[in-house]
Amino acid sequence: MTITLLLGLGSRYFFGEIAIIKNYIGDVLWALMVYFGFALLFNKWPVKVIALTAIAFSFSIEISQLYHAFWIDSLRATRLGGLMLGFSFVWSDLPCYCMGVLIGVLVDLYLIRAAKQGGHKQSIRA
Repeated sequence: MTITLLLGLGSRYFFGEIAIIKNYIGDVLWALMVYFGFALLFNKWPVKVIALTAIAFSFSIEISQLYHAFWIDSLRATRLGGLMLGFSFVWSDLPCYCMGVLIGVLVDLYLIRAAKQGGHKQSIRA
């Protein structure tokens, strides 16, 4: 999760002038980080439930960007608030979130499958 966070921040800081990275990669990595966060917090949940929760959370944050009251825009004006809540609704962010969560699911399933094949009974996420 930390590596994903650093990659997301680095993508904007170092490659922010490259349109595809600026417009899409950060959003994919944000949703991947959300997936990993839920997988870490709720490691007993099935992968499908974690994925649906991460997508619902990501979509709700994006939809919240349609709401502009003073108090929430004040939060968005801070560095952390802007990174967490975003600034304005963009339709293209929704497929990016789906892609990020899908990557998380694939990594999660691959690690779980690899652990089971290696004789481990406990989940990698635990």
